[in-house]
Amino acid sequence: MEALHQQLEYDIVDENQLLELDTEIVKLIPEPFATQNRVIAIKDKGDSIVVAMTDPENIVVLDSLKKILGKSVTPVLIGEDVLTDTLEKYYKSIRTTSQVEDAVENFEFVAVDEEENEITIDPKKTSDADTPVVKLLNLIITEAIKSNATDIHIEPLTKNTRVRFRIDGALREVMSPPIGLHPGIVSLVKVMSKLNIAERRLPQDGHISLKTSIKSVDVRVSIVPTVTGEKVVMRLLDKGEFGFNLHTLGFTERDLSIFQKWIHRPYGITIVSGPTGSGKSTTLHAALKEIRNIENNIVTVEDPVEYRLDGITQIETKEKIGLTFGASLRSVLRQDPDIVLIGEIRDHETADIAIKFSLTGHLLVFTTLHANDAPATITRLLDIGIPPYLVAYQQTRGNRH
Repeated sequence: MEALHQQLEYDIVDENQLLELDTEIVKLIPEPFATQNRVIAIKDKGDSIVVAMTDPENIVVLDSLKKILGKSVTPVLIGEDVLTDTLEKYYKSIRTTSQVEDAVENFEFVAVDEEENEITIDPKKTSDADTPVVKLLNLIITEAIKSNATDIHIEPLTKNTRVRFRIDGALREVMSPPIGLHPGIVSLVKVMSKLNIAERRLPQDGHISLKTSIKSVDVRVSIVPTVTGEKVVMRLLDKGEFGFNLHTLGFTERDLSIFQKWIHRPYGITIVSGPTGSGKSTTLHAALKEIRNIENNIVTVEDPVEYRLDGITQIETKEKIGLTFGASLRSVLRQDPDIVLIGEIRDHETADIAIKFSLTGHLLVFTTLHANDAPATITRLLDIGIPPYLVAYQQTRGNRH
């Protein structure tokens, strides 16, 4: 890139500029042409359009761009990998926006008051199954599954609704439907998860079981009231067999060797700590997948069961009927387990039971804990109420544990 810059005197694209391009500028060039000819429009300078290209010397492409854009073209250099990522990011957003527009083309707003909007659909134009809200929610969930998202956030802003997916631990905005659609989306989610449609002042939690053309998923629904309306967060749980293993999670060889040594111990406790979305549950389920065999009785207590593992007894807690972590774990001990996975240490009771299990001398315990990093786990356990003598610090053979 630097050699081409010096030889041909073309500027190199500023990658920071690529983080927030105007999609109206990007879509001036049709996606098939942009993908085939490796170009993307990044800025309108009035008399010309700045276009990032991998080959700014391609005269045929430059002439075609002038005809498409109706303006002169200012080419800048861009790397192949960066261009591929940028094309995928923005043209996917453009496709999704177009689908949203198609879904809401028959949508009408009816002003009611400052607190809410109503939706009216002309029954002559659309059937109940094809209403804009249904189309939009189907689109949101389908796109989330295609993107391997773990969570969907649907939140009302002042002028529009913001839809974000959590992918690889980070939230990414994917679409912004009209704010007038928001009450309809929330109501539809409530109907699907069997919640009280009339209740808008209190938080509600529900569950949806969905079967899509891609795969079947369980959806955990949380709805909370905010100053701008009700926010919906949906956790997507794959009902299929868990697809990860320890070798595909990104461990270095050294770390993998250390972790494998610990998960094959006959007793003790392994706590995986980290912030939300950091991969704690995924790591432990991958560990269970590696060590499961016909000789071990493995039992998990989770809220909710995020991944299904064949050959492992998985228990899902239900607070409403009294099936708490504590109640479940006390029963688990009578199930003759060899290995127990506790979904998360949330309070003193759960932490106390987990540590006592690990001290029996015949039980291996896996669990997770919300903490910023591994050292903070000790402070967190002490804060929960675990006696200091059970959270020991020892040094052996020059290695700290």
